[in-house]
Amino acid sequence: MSITAFRFIHTADIHLDSPLKSLALRNSELADLVSGATRQAFCDIIDLCISERVDALVIAGDLYDGDQTSMKTARFLAGELGRLAKAGIRTFIIRGNHDALSRISRELVLPDQVKLFGGRAEHVLIERGPGEKNVAIHGLSFAHPTAPDSLLPKYAQAIPDTINIGIMHTSLGGAPGHDSYAPCSSAELQSTGYDYWALGHIHKRAIISGSSTIVMPGMPQGRDINEDGPKSATLVSIADDGTVNLEEKQTALAEFARVTIDAHGMTEWSELAHSLSQALRQARSNSTAPELVARIGFSGETSLAWRMRRDADLLMTEAEERASQIGATWIEKLEISCTPPTVNRASATDPLHEIRALIDTEILNSGAYEAALAQLADTLQVQLPTDLRDLFGADENETQKRRRELARQGSEDVLARLQSTPGTGSEPT
Repeated sequence: MSITAFRFIHTADIHLDSPLKSLALRNSELADLVSGATRQAFCDIIDLCISERVDALVIAGDLYDGDQTSMKTARFLAGELGRLAKAGIRTFIIRGNHDALSRISRELVLPDQVKLFGGRAEHVLIERGPGEKNVAIHGLSFAHPTAPDSLLPKYAQAIPDTINIGIMHTSLGGAPGHDSYAPCSSAELQSTGYDYWALGHIHKRAIISGSSTIVMPGMPQGRDINEDGPKSATLVSIADDGTVNLEEKQTALAEFARVTIDAHGMTEWSELAHSLSQALRQARSNSTAPELVARIGFSGETSLAWRMRRDADLLMTEAEERASQIGATWIEKLEISCTPPTVNRASATDPLHEIRALIDTEILNSGAYEAALAQLADTLQVQLPTDLRDLFGADENETQKRRRELARQGSEDVLARLQSTPGTGSEPT
């Protein structure tokens, strides 16, 4: 039996030229790096297809990022897919929920060797040489930005004596942080008799083995700290005997990472600085991406807690300097959740500790305070530009949680500014 393999790169959720709202507010230079990284990751995928001499590129939805108006993205995409066409490599694309909103997906003129599936399920039959199985690529695009029901019943049955590959944009059974789209189960996918299901929508890589190999490749480039960790595309080889081989190929220009530092018991600023260097060097060593974007979280009981909050700008400068010395390392944000030592917090002789206890027990848990906080947040939210109004949260529960986090951080910041600097004898300012 022939073991000739049909080889292709499977990717999804590229979100080309995705706008970076919150990151741009904090650091425009870093935002420029990350926003350009989605293009670089796509270029790398095209290069990978050519260097591996694959038969096809499969894009399982969300190539774009919603209702974009710039045709620069369209020209870039057409140029990159044109490179594949010149190399004799075919491309198969379905539209995901974000693509359904995009004007580009309706107006873009694609090379002849690119198949963009429409809103009705269909398949493309690739006829191969003597002794080799033909390949059927099945696909169905989102016609609208929502798909509350399963799309699986619309797909054709597996074609006998053929390698069957299905492309679908789906949330499967659901995942944290992702809305439900075209839900279905892995058991239902495997019952189709397809050799491989190329999925998209969930941004974290996952593989489900069985009678059909089901792969969610994850996104090739993260855009914020909630999309942290290594990002990749998947090189797939399907032999005529049905054997499926998978290789993960790193694609991210910039990798987001959460870096944690336990400051428990630290009493000197120099200890913090040393811990910063160690943690960042370890994170940089763990990452294979050309650039590392770190969010640093400090925790633990330390006498430096209030000073860290009061001088957060100095701590950020310290972190950025250490990152610069390491190279190819960026600081996205600092999160300071350190608290003063318990023995000091309970002290009856320090009025600041009394105020802190009062805030903890009487104010932050007060219904009246929560109502006033909600009113203030609502007033601020309506004054924001429309595309920034989800900064406080996308729904009621998230918004309430975010308000409470901001209230807690604000109270700690106020206390930090009232606290005198240890060892200087200075009065609170």
